[in-house]
Amino acid sequence: MTQTADPITEPHQRELGEIIEAYNLVTERLERSHVRLTEEVARLHRQLEEKNRELARKERLAALGEMAAGVAHEVRNPLGAIQLYASMLDQDLRSLPEAQRLVRKIASAVTSLDGIVNDILAFAGHERLAIQPLALARVIEDVMGLTAPQRDALNGTIHVSEAAADAFVRADEREVTRALVNLVFNALDAAGSGGQVWLDAVDAGAGQIGIVVADDGPGIPADLRQRIFNPFFTTKDTGTGLGLSIVHRIAEAHGGRVEVGDRPDGGAAFTMVLPAAAPVWTEEEKEQA
Repeated sequence: MTQTADPITEPHQRELGEIIEAYNLVTERLERSHVRLTEEVARLHRQLEEKNRELARKERLAALGEMAAGVAHEVRNPLGAIQLYASMLDQDLRSLPEAQRLVRKIASAVTSLDGIVNDILAFAGHERLAIQPLALARVIEDVMGLTAPQRDALNGTIHVSEAAADAFVRADEREVTRALVNLVFNALDAAGSGGQVWLDAVDAGAGQIGIVVADDGPGIPADLRQRIFNPFFTTKDTGTGLGLSIVHRIAEAHGGRVEVGDRPDGGAAFTMVLPAAAPVWTEEEKEQA
């Protein structure tokens, strides 16, 4: 005997199937939403931890900068006196060449110490910034002149791209020049004898310009990249270890940042990101254009 469908049960089964299907769809959406929310919470948690680390680092550096600046100011006064007395002795000992040579060694050592004091004060960074639209070409011209002795001593080459020569930033000219001089000095040193250094500018997005200083040296090991911007950290036999810390401080003071990476063809690439500016030409530059 053939069994016929129950006319009452069949609509109920369809409704139940639709309800179950809808329930499954809602459950899947909730699961996907839960996964997305979990991932977003984890991302925000990582971001918060990173911001907390950055804040803690800035607080430590600020405290260190205050202490270092105080020490530097206290050291500078007696250094000035030693330099003065050494200069007077140098004049008095003209008839005693051997003694004069020793005095000049003292004067040279004082000059080196004064350089360290200047680095410490630059790291402390208490100067008020004179922010203005700035042609990067002007800064690069000064940087090329200041780094020429080291470039010539190493028989190195510095290449400047058109993008770098044409870029404009909103910055303090003296501070940005100091930062780029430090980066170029490091690049020349890393590239070594006959090495190559490149200066370039790239669009960093969000109204910012990235000034890139790259070299064909051995590059920066991955395990050192989180430490190289720490004050007094250095892998060299000489120097204070403040050069990159000063670059980092200057970039942050302008609302920017400094990053380190690999040059595609080998070597290191440091990028200092600064606010971009619209081109502003002097009358002399307009006439030359």
